[in-house]
Amino acid sequence: MEKEFKNLIKTRFPYLCNTRLLLAVSGGVDSMVLACLCAHAHLDFSIAHCNFMLRGEESDGDESFVRNFAEQLEVPFFTQAFQTEKYASEKGISTQMAARDLRYEWFEELRKTNRHEYILTAHHANDNLETFLINLIRGTGPEGLSGISEKNHKVIRPLLSFSRKEIEAYAAENKLEWREDSSNASDKYMRNKIRHQLVPVMMELNPQLLQSFAKTQDHLRENMDLVEDYISLLYPKLVQKDLYGYQIDLDFLKKIPSKNQILYQLLKSFRFTEWDDVYNLVDAQSGKMVFSPTHRLIRDRETLLLTERRVKTGRKHYVFEENEKFLMIPGGILRVKPVSEIGETAANKIYVAREKLNFPLVIRRWKKGDYFHPFGMKGKKKLKDYFRDEKFSIPEKEDTWILCSGEEIVWIVNHRADDRFKVEPETREILQVSFG
Repeated sequence: MEKEFKNLIKTRFPYLCNTRLLLAVSGGVDSMVLACLCAHAHLDFSIAHCNFMLRGEESDGDESFVRNFAEQLEVPFFTQAFQTEKYASEKGISTQMAARDLRYEWFEELRKTNRHEYILTAHHANDNLETFLINLIRGTGPEGLSGISEKNHKVIRPLLSFSRKEIEAYAAENKLEWREDSSNASDKYMRNKIRHQLVPVMMELNPQLLQSFAKTQDHLRENMDLVEDYISLLYPKLVQKDLYGYQIDLDFLKKIPSKNQILYQLLKSFRFTEWDDVYNLVDAQSGKMVFSPTHRLIRDRETLLLTERRVKTGRKHYVFEENEKFLMIPGGILRVKPVSEIGETAANKIYVAREKLNFPLVIRRWKKGDYFHPFGMKGKKKLKDYFRDEKFSIPEKEDTWILCSGEEIVWIVNHRADDRFKVEPETREILQVSFG
């Protein structure tokens, strides 16, 4: 196995030879073998160990064991204790998922802080098969069936082509010591139940299961590459980036027979889970939304808008006092200054009669029932109708400021002034109001 590992590094991961690496070592047989193989291959590495504080003294014993091992190898050692159960409870996720999130977040922080180029983990062929089966049982897309990636950004898994049997044989031959995680013996977790009950039956049916599975995954990845190429060709015609995120052209999307799969491929990295709701947006009414933990997808006329979720703030309005010259608010600076005459107008600049204003002015977001008198027109108009006629998207409406004098709207900022505050021949003082 050692010879095969060195050849693997030489042929598939040559970039690991001349850089600093961070090895994730739990103390189990897999990670201990990985550390020994890396040492024998003369790779430059440090060891990182996570204490998830889930098994009391056993967890502390794992930490001491790995610390001593790092000292024997004379390599840098890093460790971190985590309140895993508390984190899982706060996030509403399983303990296993919490441990995974905490582990990789810390590894990446360590990698950047200590200038390691890559993170190495000891996932092997059996782990890959188990992950495939877990995803298959729970339901998944093509990515879930393609298994664990050998390389994912800065995370490398150099043992993925080796079986658990090969790893344990290497450990026995080299008289390696390791720690047994008592929780691995319990069928409480799905992975353990698959490992202990399902995989042995599958191996009995096909002794070459791991090899067959590896070939199947190669085919799946090739198909995924083909899909990615197809998406790349469609992307310029289907998606446009704007100020708020991305717009997906529904007219174009509806002409594609596999529109649901296209949507899945476009949106899979944005953490949506309710995919039926996502697909139903294609034929939903304008204004309907679907949320992920980080983003929202909005049906807006003949487009789907993908934007980041808004963080609600306590500040709902700002006050502009009479003696102020400017006011900083999210999105820009509101400026008011007296001028002798009306100058050049622009979308972000209006001129109003000072004597018609009632200070302090208020700048706020629009609300239901708002109306104004559009400049140059007779009569009033509801803001919701103005937004509709001007084809404002939902994010645009959310980001639009309204400048008010008392309860009356002076300006839909950067869009349209109110006719009631316009400068007239008898105006005594002119104010220039701008935003940007």
